[in-house]
Amino acid sequence: MHQHRSSTVRTSTARSTTRRRWAPFLAVGAASALLLTGCATASGSAPDASTGTTDGPQSRIALTYDGGLLVVDAATLEVVGDLPLDGFNRVNPAGDGRHVLVTTTAGFQVLDTGTWTDADGASQQAEPKLTDLVFEADTAGHVVRHAGKTILFADGSGDTTVFDSADLLEATDELPDTETIPSEAAHHGVAIELEDGTLLSTLGTPDARTGVRVLDESRAEIARNEQCPSVHGEGAAKGEIAVFGCSDGVLVYDDGVFTKIQAPDTYGRTGNQYVSETSTIAVGDYNSDPDSEGYDLTQLALIDTVAKTMKIADLPDGVGYTWRDVARGPGDEVIVLGNDGSLHILDEQTGEVTDTIEVIDAWEPPAEWQDAHPALVVADGIAYVTDPATSSIHAVDLATGDVVTGELPGVPNEIAVVTG
Repeated sequence: MHQHRSSTVRTSTARSTTRRRWAPFLAVGAASALLLTGCATASGSAPDASTGTTDGPQSRIALTYDGGLLVVDAATLEVVGDLPLDGFNRVNPAGDGRHVLVTTTAGFQVLDTGTWTDADGASQQAEPKLTDLVFEADTAGHVVRHAGKTILFADGSGDTTVFDSADLLEATDELPDTETIPSEAAHHGVAIELEDGTLLSTLGTPDARTGVRVLDESRAEIARNEQCPSVHGEGAAKGEIAVFGCSDGVLVYDDGVFTKIQAPDTYGRTGNQYVSETSTIAVGDYNSDPDSEGYDLTQLALIDTVAKTMKIADLPDGVGYTWRDVARGPGDEVIVLGNDGSLHILDEQTGEVTDTIEVIDAWEPPAEWQDAHPALVVADGIAYVTDPATSSIHAVDLATGDVVTGELPGVPNEIAVVTG
C-alpha cells in the first residue's frame, strides 16, 4: 500500500513491552476475578446450562461458523451452545445485554444467549437458543446501538428500523414495538438515532452512496450533506458527535452542523469508525490505495471530532489488519490485532504503539471479506481474539497481558459479545 509519508503520524516501531502469558485465570470486569479453564469443550454438545443464579453479570460470546452458531461462556471459554444454521451469517449485539441479532436471509433473527441480569440485580443463565423472532429485512445490513436504541438498516429496501434496546430483554413470543423510516432509495447504508430523537441516515442508491441526511423527531428532514462519496460506517464520539466514513475523508455532524474533514491523500477511504463515548477521538480504518481491496490495511485515521482534524498513523513495518481487527480499550486506547498475531496498543492522540501482546501465530489477509480470519472484540478490559487456523478463541487481560485459550468445535468467523 502506498504510504503518504508527509501527512502521517509516525508510530514507534520500538515495542515497549512484549508479553505472552498463558494463565489459569484472568479478571473479567473490575469487580471480580473469574476462574478460566485452559480449553473449552471439545465437542459441539452443550454442557448442562439449566437456569441458575450467580452474583454479577455474566458475559457470553456468540460466534459464527460454517453451518451454525456457537455460544461461549466468556469467563470459562466453554461452549454452552452449538446451534445449527445454514448460510453465511453475521452477528451483532442487540444492545440489551442478552440477545444477539443474527443476519440471515429473512432479516435480523434473535439469538438468546441465555445470560441476563434480573430486576433484583442477580445474574441468570439458561441454555442458549435461536428464537423464531425475526426483524424482517430485505438484505439485512448494519446494526447500530446508541442512546438506548437499536437501529437496523435493510440494504435491499433502505428501511431503517428502530426500537428501544431494553424492550427486547423482555421479548419472548413477540418482537418489541418498532419504528420504520424509509430511505429515498435502497442502498448499502447505516443510520443512528441521537439522544434527542434526531436520526442520521445515509443517502445513496444501489449504484452510488453520497452522504447523510438528518431527520428530526417527527422525521422531517432538517439537514443533509452530499459531500461524502461511498459513505460507509458510523460512530458517535463523546458529546454525540457523529462521524461517517467517506472515500476521501470523513463527514462529522456536531450540534446541527456538518463538517467535511478531507483525507490527506487524494484517495483516502475510511469505511468503519471505532469510537468511545468518553473520547473525542474517533478512529477509522484507512486505505490510501484505490486499487487495493482493503483487506490488508496498514494505517489508521485518528479523527479529532472537536478540532475537526485528521491524522494518519502507521502500524509497525510489516503489520497489517482488516476491519475486524480494531477496537477501543478501557482507557480509550486503540487496540489493533495485527496479522503478525499480536495485539498492538496505540495511544489515541499520537498513534504511537505503547505496548504489544503476542496472542496467535501470524496470519494472511483474506481473499474475500467473508472469509474466516482472526477477529477482535474488547469487553470489560478483556480482548477476545478468534483464531480460525486453530479453531480457538483467546481471552487477553489487557491490564496484565495474560492470555487464556478455549478450543472450539468449528472454525470461528464473526464474533459478538453480550455483557449479561
